[in-house]
Amino acid sequence: MKKNVFLLAIGLVFFVFLTGFFGAKGDNPAEKRRAINQMRQETLAELFEHVPSAREEIRRAVGYAVFSNIGINVLIVSTGNGYGVAHDNITGKDIYMKMLSGGVGVGFGVKDFRGIFVFYNRDAFNNFVEHGWTAQGQADAAVKADDKGGAIAAAIEVAPGVRLYQLTENGIAAQATIQGTKYWKDDELN
Repeated sequence: MKKNVFLLAIGLVFFVFLTGFFGAKGDNPAEKRRAINQMRQETLAELFEHVPSAREEIRRAVGYAVFSNIGINVLIVSTGNGYGVAHDNITGKDIYMKMLSGGVGVGFGVKDFRGIFVFYNRDAFNNFVEHGWTAQGQADAAVKADDKGGAIAAAIEVAPGVRLYQLTENGIAAQATIQGTKYWKDDELN
């Protein structure tokens, strides 16, 4: 019985991982870019509502990136799939990107979150856009408040010259994971 549940959990995680189930909505690249830009606007508005000083912080930065991610943790396997856009404040250019994460850890749940990276130097921004690899340890618990989610964590420094804000939409996860995340340019949308 335990083996069947484990195999089912692994199958579910890999189905989500392989299908890209949580990608940007749209039937063509223009519609997908519109959906990503709308997600960016809504996410930044929510961030500025919770952390008003972030508006000036982002305005003064070299650039920023906003991502939407759905993470699933089933038994000892976790995976996440998402999309976003990096914006160069100097040139005004948008770079559309994808993200994928995977790891191991004990837990069960689904976590819908938005990540906002703020880049304070050109090397950090360029490295993220061109190479975009991060690895992280993560231990968190997100719960619903009232009748909807909305938990927000303070910004953390994830690398020299890079801060990360994380917003949860409907956090329903309790997990401890060691997870690697890969960010890369979306060839279809750039």
